[in-house]
Amino acid sequence: MSIDVETAAKVAKLARIEVDQADLPALAQEFNNILGFIEQLNEVDVDGVEPMTSVTPQRLKRRVDEVTDGDQQDKVLSNAPDAREGFFAVPKVVE
Repeated sequence: MSIDVETAAKVAKLARIEVDQADLPALAQEFNNILGFIEQLNEVDVDGVEPMTSVTPQRLKRRVDEVTDGDQQDKVLSNAPDAREGFFAVPKVVE
């Protein structure tokens, strides 16, 4: 796939990036370099390769998920400008 100057100008316009006419050939070439690199990556055989989440195998630290400071509904709602039935009340936005 090859990107010409007109396509580069269209991409710049869609991205809302102002590019001088003199810089469009360089931008088109840069796009072509990026697409060439992507084509190289598509040629790599990845059959049997497990996806990685990190470059080093590691497990995330885990902790027990327990409530340590709850049952303060009245205290939390005391700051609300309008609270009803145990919830924050907000003005209706959609009719």
